Amino acid sequence: MHFGICPLSVVPLRSSPSHRSEMVSQLLFGELVDILEEKNGKWIRVRCANDNFVAWMESSQIKAITPSEFLRYNDNFAYSLEFSQPILEEDHVIQVSMGARLPDFDGLRFPLGDLNYTFSGQTIFPGQTTPTADLVLKIAKRYLNTPFLLGGRTPFGIDSAGLAQQVYQMAGIKLPREAALQIEYGETVDFVQQAKPGDLAFFENSKGKISHVGILLPDDRILHAYGSVRVDLVDHYGIYQEDKKVYCKKLRLVKRVLPFMPETLQVEQENETVFAQQGELFA
Repeated sequence: MHFGICPLSVVPLRSSPSHRSEMVSQLLFGELVDILEEKNGKWIRVRCANDNFVAWMESSQIKAITPSEFLRYNDNFAYSLEFSQPILEEDHVIQVSMGARLPDFDGLRFPLGDLNYTFSGQTIFPGQTTPTADLVLKIAKRYLNTPFLLGGRTPFGIDSAGLAQQVYQMAGIKLPREAALQIEYGETVDFVQQAKPGDLAFFENSKGKISHVGILLPDDRILHAYGSVRVDLVDHYGIYQEDKKVYCKKLRLVKRVLPFMPETLQVEQENETVFAQQGELFA
């Protein structure tokens, strides 16, 4: 089996091997893939290591790595928490966005092939933080005002499922790429009035299919990607836009993906883990 790592800021993933085909997702710097198939020496079909999403991409936009590198990079990395921040090497600069992976990052430097990069921005190491509602909401709010982009996964353009996936994986919980699959995770919350901040609310289209997801906030609010990443009201019927005085999405279900944590313990974990270990990430 062949493996690769994304060496560019962001790369489009497409539904078929053509630039005219739909962009169904994106690959961010440092993300890993299994290479499943090649076509015409220009396109490859890949499986993303973080969520098993399968799509097509240009073969020139991936860097081949060995199986041992794949395993090491998959286990040892940090996420960038910066909206946009350069990684620096002696001869060139690459701008990476929030959610990019820095393989084998030691807090300042990381290697990639024969190159050694430095990164001076804020990062978060998966496995070294406790996934709490406080952490989820702080990461989510960094995406506010990001334009909606179908298939997008960056703070320069993102869709609703990409937003949920990116926020939760940086908080330490992996979710699939699509809202229709994300709804299978976690525990069902019977009534929206029983929901807690950090829960995921799922919405259906006119055909009854899951087409939208958002992250619940306190005070009957929801953060979601609709036109842009914004905050709206939510109730048992759906998402209500106060500025237009209309419901834009119909509620199907609320799911609790975050692990249960007694309130007193949660406060301690948030204070000790989120701030002390990560050095006041969100100051």
